[in-house]
Amino acid sequence: MMKLISKFALLVTILAILYFLISGNLFSTSPFVIAGQLLAVALSIWARRSFKAGQFSIHPEPVAGMLLSSGPYRFIRHPMYAAVLLLIWSSILGHLSIINVVIGLIVTGTVTIRIMTEEHFLQAHYPDYSEYSRKTKRIIPFMI
Repeated sequence: MMKLISKFALLVTILAILYFLISGNLFSTSPFVIAGQLLAVALSIWARRSFKAGQFSIHPEPVAGMLLSSGPYRFIRHPMYAAVLLLIWSSILGHLSIINVVIGLIVTGTVTIRIMTEEHFLQAHYPDYSEYSRKTKRIIPFMI
């Protein structure tokens, strides 16, 4: 059941990004929005490049290998989700509307569900995950 919920959450996130792209609400001329989006892309690339070959998966279940705690994972446990939220909320701030805020809240909720699901799997798979989670924040370094 948790896998199904996580896959649904991923689908919602992808659909939201596509909606922003198709509706013209993804990009903005605001330097603050552009900076937020560039930071999101950079964080996403840094996080992705931190994985060894064959270790990365879009599914919440861990694949073979050790617990990843290098790169951005030294500071936050879920940099890919942080990047998605930064991209979405930067876009929303560039095109503020009720519908965009509602979509942002839905994406934030689904990302939260996906994080909880993933942490359940990580806790079960890696004995040292508890210690790692005490040392690092989930989404925002040193805060959340």
